[in-house]
Amino acid sequence: MSRPPRLQAAASTATMRAEASMRVSPSVRAVQVPDENPMHPQCTTIYLVGDGQALAIDSGEAVDRYRWMLRGYLAAIERCEIALAAVTHHHADHAGNLRWVREAFGASVLVPRAARSLLRGKLPRDGVEVLADGQVIELDGGVRVQVLETPGHTRDSLCFYIESEGVLFTGDTMLGSTTTTVSDLAAYRATLRRLLDLPNLKVICPGHGPLIVDPRERIHAYIAHRDERERQILEFLERAGRPVTSWEIMLALYPDIHPRLRRAADNNVRAHLEQLAREGRLEVMPGIPREPDPARRAREAEHAREQERVIRLARRYEAERRRALIRAQENPPTAEWKRPPRFRLIGRARD
Repeated sequence: MSRPPRLQAAASTATMRAEASMRVSPSVRAVQVPDENPMHPQCTTIYLVGDGQALAIDSGEAVDRYRWMLRGYLAAIERCEIALAAVTHHHADHAGNLRWVREAFGASVLVPRAARSLLRGKLPRDGVEVLADGQVIELDGGVRVQVLETPGHTRDSLCFYIESEGVLFTGDTMLGSTTTTVSDLAAYRATLRRLLDLPNLKVICPGHGPLIVDPRERIHAYIAHRDERERQILEFLERAGRPVTSWEIMLALYPDIHPRLRRAADNNVRAHLEQLAREGRLEVMPGIPREPDPARRAREAEHAREQERVIRLARRYEAERRRALIRAQENPPTAEWKRPPRFRLIGRARD
């Protein structure tokens, strides 16, 4: 998404600080996983909070690099165990590893109240708890993590706040180097105002991108960006003088956007249009949805099942190959020799 005012300098400073140390505050560490997806600028971050029995916030996507990065970080650096695994919202790049975290570490899984239905079929069978606004997660060492319901990016979005250290975890509600996508603009604007009022706010830990070390300035920039985008939409509609689609508006307002971000930008434009329509500022000409083709839908469902079967099979073969390579390192090379060479000393060991 587009870059709000005064973003670049702060992002560069945050990047240097993050690279210098994985520690964000006395209780918080960041595990940054590089990411090339334009929807996930620079990196996706897993946060660890507390010592001993730690809290993980957003455990990443269900792909190997997140699991390897987290396992490697814990093995090389940490002296703690993941006892709790919380998520900021239901999107797969944040909540995709919940089953794995439960299986690998025995962690209790903490999900937003509004996410339970959105994560149906993706949660472990047991060990799941629901989080609500105002709840406090108590960790070792007196660390208190406040739960804040912050809808807007999604309806189930949460932020987590450690007031004593001034550390706010925002998931996708705020990103490190760009603006974010919005599903409900009125709710999102209310969320930004709520975050602006947090006492002792010092640093924002976003789900993607570098840390935000000028939090209040950045929140003001996010608010100003949404106000400016609304003004641009209204001016475009006035110039057009005819009914237009959200896609037409998006192409005019985001001329240089990466093609893979066009749908996301169109969603943001529609969020603005929906709020303006609710306020009575727009006349809406309803669209005509395409009738679903049952035969095509059945073919697509079958194709998706076949793809999933092949992916599972490929993962099994990959795991078997890794295990075979490990066994090969642990055992003598009997497949190479009918009778392996043998060695006997000539003379004495001290000669």
